[in-house]
Amino acid sequence: MNNPARTLIIINPASARARHAWPKIKRALVDASISFDAHETTHAGDATERTRAALRDGYSIIAVVGGDGTLSEAASGFFEFRGNGNTAVSHLPLPINRAAALAILPAGTGDDFARGLAGKRETLEKWLELFIAYCQRDDANAAHVIDVIHGRVEHGERDFICLNVATIGLGAEVAARVASQGGMMRRLPGEARFVSAACGALAAWRERLARVTVDESEVVKGQTNLLAVANGIYAGGGMMFAPDARNEDGLIDLLLSHDLTRATILRELPRIRRGEHLANERVRVIRARHVRIETDKPEDALLVEADGNVRGHTPAEFRIMPGAIRIIKNAK
Repeated sequence: MNNPARTLIIINPASARARHAWPKIKRALVDASISFDAHETTHAGDATERTRAALRDGYSIIAVVGGDGTLSEAASGFFEFRGNGNTAVSHLPLPINRAAALAILPAGTGDDFARGLAGKRETLEKWLELFIAYCQRDDANAAHVIDVIHGRVEHGERDFICLNVATIGLGAEVAARVASQGGMMRRLPGEARFVSAACGALAAWRERLARVTVDESEVVKGQTNLLAVANGIYAGGGMMFAPDARNEDGLIDLLLSHDLTRATILRELPRIRRGEHLANERVRVIRARHVRIETDKPEDALLVEADGNVRGHTPAEFRIMPGAIRIIKNAK
């Protein structure tokens, strides 16, 4: 291969399966004569910082050994953020290198983004095989351009990139509980960990009066505590929050719910896993380019997470960025 692309592999040793997966991945890459550098993350945001520095330094392939949260952090590193000060003005991030590609070596709890790209939960071996083939071809056309969502909260991380799905309210509470699990819980399958967290979050659940503005025109008001802003199909360990979402259509799939009870949500959980919850008259999806979610009272602020990482509280807004990043994946 002439002039091979510089490749950086980011490993999150705190991720569910990454510590065990990395030695196997490393051996396979060495056996395939793939040249790479590696970096193990040490703190929240490290994957973003290291990716951004690497792209500025001429790397053009960033691979992630970890879960959705680490992958999302790395995706954020593909962009420069503007207007990050104490201003309400939101500017879309700027790409550092449009030709650079992000590779997935899934080793997390849910791996929902990879599941959505493949149409099922594919094995690490399959993703590794795809990555090696891409590196050996050094063919930019083998990477697929997809949309990302630019998220912004006024109380928290402020600006971030969402590759897959952001949840507001109950879904974010579940994600926070999954992230805080330790001991024996971390040894359970991802789906079991999400179910356990959901039961705990439901115990503290209450609806709040929220206002959702869609594309600066339509305003939806109602009692809610379960919303999602989706670029992909799956979240929460295989839940099909947005079964018709497509990450190449230039649109957000906004999941809205209102006036639900604990009993209703418990009944809907199995239906969400199958994508059948949209049959409920109190649940609907709106497609949009820009969404803003807010509550009137500070005590009613809703927790916000994106790709498994808690980002802060409402008010929050989300804008689609069409064709913003290159992902190494199989064509469907």
